[in-house]
Amino acid sequence: MDKFADIEAFTAVVEAGTFSAAGERLGIAKSVISRRISQLERRLGSRLLHRTTRQLALTDSGKNFYQRAVQILAELDDAEQSVTKETLELRGSLKLAAPLTFGLMHMSNAIAEFLTIHPAIVLNLDLNDRNINLVEEGFDMAVRIGELEDSTLVSKRLGTSHNVTCASQSYLDTHGEPTHPDELHQHIGLQYSNIPYKQQWRYEAPGGKTIHAQPHIRVRANNGESLAAAACAGLGITTGPTFILGSYIKEGSLMTILNEYQRTSAGIYAVYPPGRLIPRRIQVFSDFLAERYGDNPYWDDDLRTS
Repeated sequence: MDKFADIEAFTAVVEAGTFSAAGERLGIAKSVISRRISQLERRLGSRLLHRTTRQLALTDSGKNFYQRAVQILAELDDAEQSVTKETLELRGSLKLAAPLTFGLMHMSNAIAEFLTIHPAIVLNLDLNDRNINLVEEGFDMAVRIGELEDSTLVSKRLGTSHNVTCASQSYLDTHGEPTHPDELHQHIGLQYSNIPYKQQWRYEAPGGKTIHAQPHIRVRANNGESLAAAACAGLGITTGPTFILGSYIKEGSLMTILNEYQRTSAGIYAVYPPGRLIPRRIQVFSDFLAERYGDNPYWDDDLRTS
């Protein structure tokens, strides 16, 4: 009886969502997965999963056991790899969550390169702007940009995201260019709805004073690319990260404004579930991203904001 195989089957079912998907992930039949889960429940004397015809759900015992199980498997895997650290290739699964636009624009190529270097890594990637619960959803790591609200998470800083304010030349020709944040109340704003209004339109004056601007919002969207497209079409002024807006500024579709009034930069972080050993493959991947981004990221190269 292989206890670790039973535990691995259980965590795969939780993370994949079905017995069939777990079997595909582990390369074994659905019936084997079912048998291993049943063996595990008999041995523990407790039901771990509620099974219905439509879905699986963790019992309270299952939730507690899952949190311990993923930690046990991570520690076992890391122990095995540390024995022959210099010669053994990275292997195992990596379940990763990242913001949609940042993931598409600045992680896809990095991930492809990492997987090419480490062919034994299996990736499960979720690109989504929702707030992921790493523990409940079984993620090994998430990339987050901005202030980290959950202080229990373990984090590593990967780089810095700089913010700018910009508009198209056609908008500025029609409405004029504001020279002070207070003048934005006379202008049309394009609002990113995933952050508070005051946070998006907050500026720091040269003397250190904080200014909260109040443009008239015409477009609200939960995606920065949509707001950039609206700004390029002359629909208003937007503020946002240079990892989205930088390419439009470089090609001349958008012009930066209010450059004397700083927008607060945001950290780019790798975050991990608390209370677990971080497997070596995840540490190496985090270091790989940190080398790629940093405090002066490549997407800001040759970016003129004056």
